[in-house]
Amino acid sequence: MENIGKREKMKAINVEVTPRRNEAVERLIKRFTKKVKKEGILQAARERKYYEKPSDKKKRVAKQRKKVLDKLKRQRDTI
Repeated sequence: MENIGKREKMKAINVEVTPRRNEAVERLIKRFTKKVKKEGILQAARERKYYEKPSDKKKRVAKQRKKVLDKLKRQRDTI
């Protein structure tokens, strides 16, 4: 029971879009898609598709962080 804090907690994913008055179906789908992206549902599903070792996950996150920092450093240097 003590390990529960270390694991990521699963949250319920409910995205609901109610149609507005005289709203086109395409617009409704676009709003739904935006909400799904904002909640990170698809990203979470892709990440959980295959098991990733914790060490590999740390390496991936560190690599992403370094990439962002390098990009910010380049932008700062050009100004």
